[in-house]
Amino acid sequence: MVESINNSGSAAGLASLLQANLQAQNAQKRIATALRVAGATDDASSFGIAQGIRADLQASQAVQQGIDNGRGLSAVTEAAATQVSNLLTEARGVAIAALNPANTQEQANILVNDFNALVGQIGQTIGNADFNGTNLLEAGATDQQVLTDASGGTQTLTAQDLQAGVVDTLVAGDIGAAVAAVQSGGGGGAPQNLLDALDAASGTISTAIGQIGAEARALESQGTFLTAIDDATTEALGAVVDADLARESTLLAAGQVKQQLALTSLSIANSQPQVLVSLFQT
Repeated sequence: MVESINNSGSAAGLASLLQANLQAQNAQKRIATALRVAGATDDASSFGIAQGIRADLQASQAVQQGIDNGRGLSAVTEAAATQVSNLLTEARGVAIAALNPANTQEQANILVNDFNALVGQIGQTIGNADFNGTNLLEAGATDQQVLTDASGGTQTLTAQDLQAGVVDTLVAGDIGAAVAAVQSGGGGGAPQNLLDALDAASGTISTAIGQIGAEARALESQGTFLTAIDDATTEALGAVVDADLARESTLLAAGQVKQQLALTSLSIANSQPQVLVSLFQT
């Protein structure tokens, strides 16, 4: 009497089918996500390393955003300071022309008005040097700190009070008094006061532009460095978790072939007991 009929071929075929299904599913998942390690279940140690790298990248990107804001403020400040310097150069030329004793009173008045208009433009330029609510050139401006690394390092963007150093200095030079003294045939200290004011204002703007430019270059350099570090870190992260899509495509195709073969094998194995059953049929 036969107690049982063992179908080992069917069991083997089923095992092969399950393994082929798993291979195809894993390959398809990696192709869909482009990741070899998408979670801790894929590779706990690699996933833990990847999460640490991602945290570093997130911190670095936050720093980079702060540096970009600092760059914007530096760019606006530098552009405004350069314009102030240009206007001051023009104002100096007008002032020198106004101190010419050969000028008629009408010519002198025109030059004085031109000078005052240029001083007004300088003040307006300073007032417009605003980026995201911050102005480093106006009266009362304070230094701004820019975060430059994830460890808390900062760089200072120095406030430059051009309102006092340029505009107020030029006004104190009193071009009206200087020109009046020249027109009256006298000299005195008024013309010299104007020239001294022009020299002082020029010194102030030259120093300011130098410092603004140096700080802008430092920020640019740090931003470039952080970008390079981020690129290298991203590449390292990819080496840890990214899938080899060419390899995974090959594994998927192989898994699908194995599935077909396993199904065929399982079908053949399952048909064998039917042959045995037919022997008992009358």
